[in-house]
Amino acid sequence: MKILVIHATAGAGHKKAAEAVYQGLNAAGQDARLVDALDYTNPFFKATYPTTYALMVTRFPWLWGFFFAVLDVPALQPLVRLVRRIYNGFNASRLQKFLIDEQFDCVITTQFLSAEVSAYLKRSGKIKSKVMCVVTDFDVHRIWINQGIDVYTGASAYTKEKIVSLGVDPSRVFVTGIPTGAEFVAPVDKAALKQKFGIKDPQALCVLIATGSFGMGPIAELIDVLSTHQLLIVCGHNTSLYERLNVKASDQVHVFGLVNNMYELMSVADVMITKPGGLSIAEALVKRLPMVFFSAIPGQETNNIMVLKKYGAGKDQMAVTDIARTLDEWSKSPQELQRVRQDLAVLSKPRAVEDIIKLI
Repeated sequence: MKILVIHATAGAGHKKAAEAVYQGLNAAGQDARLVDALDYTNPFFKATYPTTYALMVTRFPWLWGFFFAVLDVPALQPLVRLVRRIYNGFNASRLQKFLIDEQFDCVITTQFLSAEVSAYLKRSGKIKSKVMCVVTDFDVHRIWINQGIDVYTGASAYTKEKIVSLGVDPSRVFVTGIPTGAEFVAPVDKAALKQKFGIKDPQALCVLIATGSFGMGPIAELIDVLSTHQLLIVCGHNTSLYERLNVKASDQVHVFGLVNNMYELMSVADVMITKPGGLSIAEALVKRLPMVFFSAIPGQETNNIMVLKKYGAGKDQMAVTDIARTLDEWSKSPQELQRVRQDLAVLSKPRAVEDIIKLI
């Protein structure tokens, strides 16, 4: 069987989810190929697609939230779908040719651009591939839903209910969880990792602050108010943030740039303060790591918080002082923190990759 795993790099989550599925397929001995859909688009589109997204969510989040809401209005869907088809057909003509020429047995997509293109080709009879759409948020925007997709996978029971409410046959929707790398379920030596990261106070609450790939949030303020805790701060691609924060580094404050060992940092942390991206949440759930959210992008991230609150998982967006108060309470009550960890079990899906592969 010839399998394609495809994403379109904008935020890091779509790519990481695709990589997790691809690695799982390789481990299972499947003939799989991993591609970035943007590599099959015209040069201008490839250059501007991720940078435009980054600009909007970092500089003009209100504008991103506006477009997110407008594109989800039911009455506008005929127009939205027509415009998307023309837009994607023009910019991703090479992607369409690639999928037609290769005729994969199965196409697994973790991003809505490649989902729309694959679904169009399937319903128009130009490919015979089984098309699987892996939704990488806990809530579902209508942009994910396309006639021609054979199977949808979702993060939670709520995610499935939302997909079904948007007109998809329930028999084609499965709750697998969002796929995460195998390293997140592998056993680790926590004591050795604490030594590796220079965590010298085993009694202090260890707090992982994950700013997302764009390095967003009131991180300097958090360092000031969380001075009694061990802090592990990941700045992502934001090199200027890393340089500013690195001057604050100490035995209690550890600053990192872009990392490829988030699973290790999550393993030693007691709590994570994070932007509520779908993939980051899924990884934390696998690690049973309590979360406090901040700097949510309007739209998909605020909706992720809304879904998690329905399950009692994760703390809503808070001001810096409220975050400090919550962590102080957890630090003084290990039993309460353990209870929160146990409550995360209902959403934790450590076998997501295996369950997705079974659906092929």
